[in-house]
Amino acid sequence: MPKPLGIDELYECCDPQIFPFESTDELPETYETIGQERALSAIDFGLNLDSKGFNIYILGESGTGKLTTIRTLLEKKAADEPVPQDWCYVYNFKDPDIPLAVSLEPGSAMTFHKDMEELIKILKVEIPKIFESKEYEKQKNVILEEFQKKQKELFSDLEEEATAKGFSIRKTVSGLLIVPVKKSGEPLTEEEYALLDEEKKSKIDEIGKVLQEKLNDIAREVREGEKKVKDILSKLEREAALTAVGQFMEEMKSKYKDHEKIVSYLNEVTEDILEHLDDFKVHEEQAPQLPFMKGQKAEPTFTRYMVNVLVNHKDSKGAPIVYESNPTYLNLFGRLEHRFQYGVAVTDFSMIKSGSLHRANGGYLIVDALDLLRNIFSYEALKRAIRNREIKLEDIWEQYRLVSTSTLRPEALPLNVKVILLGNPHLYYLLYNLDEEYRELFKVKSDFDVRMPKNNETMQKYASFIASRCKQGEYLPFDKSGVAKIVEYGSRLAEHQGKLSSKFSEIADVITESNYWAKKAGNTLVKNEHVEKALQEKIYRTNRIEERLQELMMEGTLIVDSTGDKVGQVNGLAVLDMGDYRFGKPSRITARTYAGKSGVINIERETKMSGKIHEKAILIITHYIGSTYAQKKPISFSASITFEQLYDMVEGDSASCAELYVILSSLAGIPLKQNIALTGSMDQNGDVQPIGGVNEKIEGFFDLCKLRGLDGTQGVIIPRKNVHNLMIKKDVVDAVKDGTFTIYPIERVEEGIEILTGMPAGERREDGTYPEGTVHYLVSQRLTEITRSFKEKKDKEKEEENDKEENNS
Repeated sequence: MPKPLGIDELYECCDPQIFPFESTDELPETYETIGQERALSAIDFGLNLDSKGFNIYILGESGTGKLTTIRTLLEKKAADEPVPQDWCYVYNFKDPDIPLAVSLEPGSAMTFHKDMEELIKILKVEIPKIFESKEYEKQKNVILEEFQKKQKELFSDLEEEATAKGFSIRKTVSGLLIVPVKKSGEPLTEEEYALLDEEKKSKIDEIGKVLQEKLNDIAREVREGEKKVKDILSKLEREAALTAVGQFMEEMKSKYKDHEKIVSYLNEVTEDILEHLDDFKVHEEQAPQLPFMKGQKAEPTFTRYMVNVLVNHKDSKGAPIVYESNPTYLNLFGRLEHRFQYGVAVTDFSMIKSGSLHRANGGYLIVDALDLLRNIFSYEALKRAIRNREIKLEDIWEQYRLVSTSTLRPEALPLNVKVILLGNPHLYYLLYNLDEEYRELFKVKSDFDVRMPKNNETMQKYASFIASRCKQGEYLPFDKSGVAKIVEYGSRLAEHQGKLSSKFSEIADVITESNYWAKKAGNTLVKNEHVEKALQEKIYRTNRIEERLQELMMEGTLIVDSTGDKVGQVNGLAVLDMGDYRFGKPSRITARTYAGKSGVINIERETKMSGKIHEKAILIITHYIGSTYAQKKPISFSASITFEQLYDMVEGDSASCAELYVILSSLAGIPLKQNIALTGSMDQNGDVQPIGGVNEKIEGFFDLCKLRGLDGTQGVIIPRKNVHNLMIKKDVVDAVKDGTFTIYPIERVEEGIEILTGMPAGERREDGTYPEGTVHYLVSQRLTEITRSFKEKKDKEKEEENDKEENNS
């Protein structure tokens, strides 16, 4: 029988004396990432390799410090890197639907924006001044007077000729007409014209026709003259306005002479201003048509001369670092806003808003991978942007509309950004194996571990983390004992005596809660009892379901025996994980054997409540029984095995040892001790394999025994290979120390049989038999009896069948 574990093997204590301080106040505040050397090396490689596709995916479980680490590293690295250029959009006079993207030195985009605003303000004042000046009015009047003089001469000559021939020029609704007149000067009426003889009528018509043609020629000449005057006046306006506009524009061009795109844009602005001078003139307000209605004044718009600053790095230091917590398409790539005007949604280039990619351009973008995949269009659009190295703002819903609408298509911006995705390992491997593009774009893997070695260096770093956390949160300092208890809790989280957990979010929570209980107790230092109190209270807040199950066991609703012996029944141990709390739960495993040739029947499998790993474990048990008892002769038997009062899926192989024991107990008729629970996986050779959740399983059965009363006979069997995983709570350690609870480690299944039955398992002899008085002997005998009886029954049935055939013949 294996030797029970001693108290030193159940819990790895941390000696407070290894810490060279009295309280964490003596330690400096640090921001070092602890225990992630591999991940940090990968991040350093990815950040410093400036090559296409070497973006980074940081994988690790929640709470391992992925986001905090990458932010800290980027802040140090980005501070020494150059500030990227500013970006802005300006109006495209050649193609208004495609606004132009312009880059400037950091901080210059806002200056350009203000320069253009100031320019328009000045021109609004200066251009009207020019048109109101005496010099301009004088030149304009000269042109108009000359035209009017020429016009008057033309009409005056024709008027004299018409008068001499008895005609006059009259203005009508349809224009100027030649009309015959009487000697009195009054027009000849239709009645008077009708009374004239044919000769006079013919003469009047002929002269009138000639005069009308001359009048038409003069009118045509006047219209052409008006056009020429209009062109001359327009040219005069341009020349006059250019004296003001040109001066200011030349100053702007000189200021931005190093930016070819801006100089070209300013030339186009100049031409557009000269073509739309009326917008700058002072307009008198028109009176409303109805007295009670206020006339709507159509104000000229100068939006096209604005500069839409997309990215402004005026106050930036170093390369930008952007963490996008909600990576929707619009948040990443920007948006094109609209305003409603007379019930219609309108937009222009001034309503283009930047996204995270614009702000991170020239620096670093951090995105949570799961959030990215949850948002429609975001993942594919981000890959396209990285692949094409450009930020392109598109109307993503355009392809889904029944009717295509006209919208802006801003010029794409060149993209130079290092993208860092954060996510869990499962998501990383899904993307890596299912998305070929992902493998080309995210070539750097930074893997954050959940555990690290436990040694003096890492324990001292744990102390530094506690000190930093206390100073950041303005908590009470921890003394040596408090730090030691946190280190022990780190080993419990890691489920290993020689490891520490690197899930520092959970460690930080315990530090915060310990500080609370220390302050509540009126202490100035956080000690081990305050950490212990925090852990107990944390369990108390989350273990209602565990206590409810224990109540059901105490009432007998859930049947779990912890005293006596029973054939074909044993207490197995399982772990229930509620997400925020894990605890162990004992369950009855029973088996019944009988004559037959079905082998081991897994009731859970028959009812489709068994997982594949559990089904594999049943097959291993079957082959172990065959290799142990059927070396020299075949065996036949049937056995049913089940977890009693279990109404959910069974998965895993940690109960395979217990399932073997109940089958052997049922076959041999040997009772098993109910005051000893067990857990452990086995292979076909009978070697016991390690399992998970060993601490919770031991504590689950211990709590039940403690409620019913410890009598010194209760205990738990575990795999010896799990001993280094033990970090059991203090109550269990004290009970083992007092001799009221026992923990047995086993390496072979035979060792567990001896503990549960009190009988030796027995070693096989050369002839394949086992010594009398051993478990294997009794099982072998029973199998022989079942096989013999089954064979006799089969022979008898065959003989009866032969007799029946002879009688029929």
